[in-house]
Amino acid sequence: MENIVVAVTVIGILGVGAQWLAWRLNLPAIVLMAIAGILAGPTFGLFKAMVGDGYTDGLAPVEALFGDFYRPLIGIAVAVILFEGGLTLNFSEIRGLSKGIRRLVFPGVPIAWGFGTIAAHYIAGLSFPIAVLFAGIMVVTGPTVIIPLLRQSKLSARPAKILKWEGIVNDPIGALLAVFVYEVLTFDTTHGSGTQIAAALFIGTLLAVLFGFCIGQVIAHLFRNGHVPEYLKPPVLLTSVLLCFELANQFQDEAGLLSVTVMGVTLANAKIASINELRHFKENITILLVSGVFVMLTANLTWDTLQAIDGRMIALILVMLFIVRPAAVFLSTVGSDLPLKERLLVGWIAPRGIVAVAVSSFFATSLVANGHPDGAKLIPLAFGMVFATVVLHGFTISPLAKILGLASREKPGVLIVGASVWSVGLAVKLKELDINVTLADSSWRRLRPARLANIPTYYGEILSEVTEHHLDFNRFGYLLAVSGNESHNALVCTDLAPELGRTQIFQVNARGKNEENRQAMSHTLQGKTFLHSAVNIDDLLRRHYLGWTYQRTKLSDEYTPETYLKDAREGQDIILVIRKGVLIFASEELRVKPEIGDTVLAYVPPVSVDDKGTDTNNADKEDSPKSG
Repeated sequence: MENIVVAVTVIGILGVGAQWLAWRLNLPAIVLMAIAGILAGPTFGLFKAMVGDGYTDGLAPVEALFGDFYRPLIGIAVAVILFEGGLTLNFSEIRGLSKGIRRLVFPGVPIAWGFGTIAAHYIAGLSFPIAVLFAGIMVVTGPTVIIPLLRQSKLSARPAKILKWEGIVNDPIGALLAVFVYEVLTFDTTHGSGTQIAAALFIGTLLAVLFGFCIGQVIAHLFRNGHVPEYLKPPVLLTSVLLCFELANQFQDEAGLLSVTVMGVTLANAKIASINELRHFKENITILLVSGVFVMLTANLTWDTLQAIDGRMIALILVMLFIVRPAAVFLSTVGSDLPLKERLLVGWIAPRGIVAVAVSSFFATSLVANGHPDGAKLIPLAFGMVFATVVLHGFTISPLAKILGLASREKPGVLIVGASVWSVGLAVKLKELDINVTLADSSWRRLRPARLANIPTYYGEILSEVTEHHLDFNRFGYLLAVSGNESHNALVCTDLAPELGRTQIFQVNARGKNEENRQAMSHTLQGKTFLHSAVNIDDLLRRHYLGWTYQRTKLSDEYTPETYLKDAREGQDIILVIRKGVLIFASEELRVKPEIGDTVLAYVPPVSVDDKGTDTNNADKEDSPKSG
């Protein structure tokens, strides 16, 4: 028991550590988690040493260590992962997708499933039932893998949207296919006639679906009508998933996997106002489980398992990459609005992720026990597909996009987090300067002025992982965190800095940077302090109501930077300069020095009658003779 506690601790450190390192290096987490597991398991034998004298060569080390607890632990984790997959499948979002994306789901999924089955059966030599199961699992292109690849490749909007939504939608669909085939293969056929067996399987499947639907509807009703307080929703949801999983398993072995997936789909379409808060369940619980399970699965590999990847398996992986995927994409998109170059890119890019490996590994042991010995081949095949697709697609997506002319040529835009009258005014001015800008806030009411001004908005919590499904971060090169919550601004800057670069992350002043001030936030948790004056959002709002305005000025040989600075009103703040098409935002750390040819955007106080003899709040000096 003491060794099990140590093992759980090691698994947690390796899993979460790999996730953190992937975040820091902007790499797919699945690769680093797999490397961590292989180093701890087959390479250094860390878990084999924990088993001690009871270890037998050829036995999977982690399974030997956990004993009878191994399969239940993996089963619960896979159930939660599949529930999370179902929770992302909103039917209204599918209806709103373009024709090309819908074609990749249907008939794309059945075509890929059929071609994959033929390839697995005739090339890798898998029995037909196992080939059907393997092909069903491999239709999944997980969003946890595809989204980081899209981020690094800077794809154009349409192909990026196609690949992203295909992964989001196919994730639960592939899981449903795999679970259904698994139910058929493992159903006890030792009793009764063929008709009785078919009827029993149909009833068992129907009950599993019914359990998932009913429990999902009950939870939706409780949440919708306020019968569960906010702080209890995550534990109630987790308990409900476990209840659904176990109830369905009591009627039919492993039917719980199908049941929890249906439960997730039910909740995703139940029109619950707090659905985004429910998805925090995934972010807090599922990420931890995924980390742990993936390290356990890779550490449980033995050299015998890895050496089982023979020439036929390698040939199958190559056929899946170069024939099955392209053929499925080209056939399913015939008659769609996708041009040839986009079909070529989408036909090549299809990285498999954690769901494929977790489901394959969980099914393999049970299939062998149920009289399907080649079910053991699922594990090396799944790992081989994941490594091949993540590595090959990760290294080729950017060059291929450039060759095909699908790399985005759009200038990096500005993401403003925090809606207020001040930030809406800034967004309007940036739009007038032909700068792509989006205003994000979790309050629909605060976003209303931006919507009325035709400013693109994102309604939702920017820190939510679900945001990656709906907001294309590839479009942005700069971040302004200007909400009224200083801690939230700091979290946004910390979270998005690896993606946008720390030099392009700004936030309004967080009560100064005096380390002796108890209210001051550590500078390591903040972005650059926005504006030379380092004023906070309260001061900016106060200035807005006092009549401060945005002023745009073009500098030239006639109206030089020196003249501009001399004419500057007392207290005015330079917000940014546009120099040769590049935005340079002002910050406390780095003062912006205007140059000839720059366009300067400043925030200026009003001119009183006493000061100049005239009252003017005209904010655009390009209309004046001095602007040049």
